[in-house]
Amino acid sequence: MSVRTAAAIAVVAGVVTTLLPLSATAASAAPTTDDHAVLRTEMGAPVPSGPLTRGGATETFDLTVKNPTGKAVTYKPWLLLDPNGPSRLQEDDVVFKVDAVDAPATKSSIGQQDGEWQGTFFPAAGSPESDSGFDIPANGKMTWKVTLGLGANYPTNNGDFNFTATSYNNSVAKGGADSHVFKVDPQTKTGELKTWFKQISSGKDGQEQRAYLDLHYQATGDGTFATALATSLSVSHPGGQDADFRLQAMIDDRWQDLKVEDSRYELPRIPKGFGAASGIHTLPLRISLGKDTKLTKKTTITMDAEVRQAEGNTYPLKTVSVKFPLIPIVEPVDTPSTAPSTAPSTTPSATPSATPTVRPAVATSTGNTNVTTTGSSTGSLANTGAGSSNGLYAGLAAALVALGAAAAWLGRRRRGTSA
Repeated sequence: MSVRTAAAIAVVAGVVTTLLPLSATAASAAPTTDDHAVLRTEMGAPVPSGPLTRGGATETFDLTVKNPTGKAVTYKPWLLLDPNGPSRLQEDDVVFKVDAVDAPATKSSIGQQDGEWQGTFFPAAGSPESDSGFDIPANGKMTWKVTLGLGANYPTNNGDFNFTATSYNNSVAKGGADSHVFKVDPQTKTGELKTWFKQISSGKDGQEQRAYLDLHYQATGDGTFATALATSLSVSHPGGQDADFRLQAMIDDRWQDLKVEDSRYELPRIPKGFGAASGIHTLPLRISLGKDTKLTKKTTITMDAEVRQAEGNTYPLKTVSVKFPLIPIVEPVDTPSTAPSTAPSTTPSATPSATPTVRPAVATSTGNTNVTTTGSSTGSLANTGAGSSNGLYAGLAAALVALGAAAAWLGRRRRGTSA
């Protein structure tokens, strides 16, 4: 007996309304006779014997429910199918019908609590929502004929399954629920859907703090998924501050923003037909904190990915999680520049120069063009460009003028002295 079957037999009060009506209460789910579950179920051999095929012939077996006590006990049927394989079953993936043999007229229906396939039946005068059952008389029994088969679309990546007859009002005794394994032909090597995160990096990327992650998918075993696979991402962090997450995925070879709806991000779907031959499917992701984040320091972020079939039974197939650090964006602070302005001043200096102003000399085109002109803190020599010799000639001209004036002064002094 599988873990799910054992848990379902032990705890039944939480069955969803796809199978149980809202009127079902913990009291109705409690043991019904002297605080003990007492009924026993027995499944006859399927006829014809042999494996089931997709879209092929059905098989029937007798289901008998016995009450060994001296009081009538209400039986509310619950037939659980435990699949072997990664795909969720749709309602029509399994053919199911129940007819009364030694019991009141009966109708049947299919439910999908927690995404699992399960069958129930009830008195024909009632309905699935009426929560009506069958009163098994004291020391008595009732018998039904159950028909079971595979729909044409039974997943190719699923194989044999276990079928258990119990009750959702906990009236079947512990260990009293019979079960049978139904084989599926052709035989399938069943595998699983694997999904995992790989953190690539977390830190500063240009002007932003980002975390880079890869989300991987891999299917094993035979067969493929008959529907596309959809994935929802949710991102959370400790505390109630607005984080202003910016989440992107690599789509069509470029980073594209993912839209958020109801706090979830939808990723691109993996087309139907995904199987072992598809190899590992990888989707690169990156995330950062936007400028409106209220987080002020390095924070541990949790990202959850929930993978499901995109159509029909969309109960999650797999949920994976990863934790990583993120740091808020640090806005650059504008500070005044201390560099001197390169624009020429239009206002003359108020400080008188200690050096006489030298008038520029006229430049000629015969100067040494390999001479580098250096700037001077005084004077107003014109510079016509790199390699100009104007400055050198202007300096020489000024020196000659000064020497000529001195010579003239000395000549006058001498003449005055000789007189």
